[in-house]
Amino acid sequence: MSQSFSESYKAAGVDVTAGYKSVELMKKHVARTMIPGVLSGIGGFGGLFEPDLKGYDKPVFVSGTDGVGTKLKLAIELDINDTVGIDCVAMCVNDIVCAGAKPLVFLDYIAMGKNIPERTADIVKGVADGCVQAGCALIGGETAEMPGFYPEKDYDLAGFSFGVVDKKNIIDGSKVQNGDILIGLASSGIHSNGFSLVRHIFDIESNIVTKYYEALGETLGEALLKPTKIYVKPVLDLISNIDVHAISHITGGGFYENIPRMFSDDFGAVISRKAIEAPPIFEVIQKAGNIPERDMYNTFNMGMGMCIAVSQEDADRAVEMLNAAGEKAFIAGEIVQRTKGVIIE
Repeated sequence: MSQSFSESYKAAGVDVTAGYKSVELMKKHVARTMIPGVLSGIGGFGGLFEPDLKGYDKPVFVSGTDGVGTKLKLAIELDINDTVGIDCVAMCVNDIVCAGAKPLVFLDYIAMGKNIPERTADIVKGVADGCVQAGCALIGGETAEMPGFYPEKDYDLAGFSFGVVDKKNIIDGSKVQNGDILIGLASSGIHSNGFSLVRHIFDIESNIVTKYYEALGETLGEALLKPTKIYVKPVLDLISNIDVHAISHITGGGFYENIPRMFSDDFGAVISRKAIEAPPIFEVIQKAGNIPERDMYNTFNMGMGMCIAVSQEDADRAVEMLNAAGEKAFIAGEIVQRTKGVIIE
């Protein structure tokens, strides 16, 4: 039992005892993420992790940080807070696996106007779920109660992760060559990007988010809040069996910004529109906002959350492996020798 309590600080809007209760409630969720190498529990001044570097000739640490963005506004409005943590983890670990790195640890940062312990524990539950999916440990974080900076019901969520890859196995696009095949991995929905546009189209503070859409088979809010898919385990398994030339995580900026990041200026990508099965939420968004098709592909993942380049000889086997791992993989296009950019046809 902590002796820390300040009536004056509580009167100013910060209840330190709520913080202690939050920690107690989240401990069971954090415990689910423990993997070999974790040397400390939550509550210390730093999270300790001892990586097992046996088998690595020249280990390189790869880090990533990101947040959930304005998708949080919808979660707050619907008071559904136990999935956005998955989004937070996904946005970080899906990035670092693009370099071929295995995520090891994750830390979160939650800032809010008022610390409601049960809600904070729900947020951390989502973070823990994401860490379990990615195979990394949640070794620490910060919950900041900031009255006067955030409205009482609002919060923000961001995270940081690092992983490891042997230097000789770094995936940096240098192996990409003309004729490489691009394999797409299906997304679960719009993931955690483009929500400023979504909120511009839909008034999420109205009843529209609870409206049932026949085309979606669920309410608008349920479709929009589907958490970002975490691709780490099947992609790492693929990398260990097939020579992967490049990987791109399709996030903010959609196809036109992210796919060119996976190869040099000597190459471009041709993507087959028909190869990608876009979840119905994208059509609902496009029609409701009268959004030009190019803007859709420049904002959203449109049904392809990750894109992987392999040689023509390895393409069919790669698709088979990814599908066997439970992903929905498909041939999305190819690499061509042309001015850098993306053609969607």
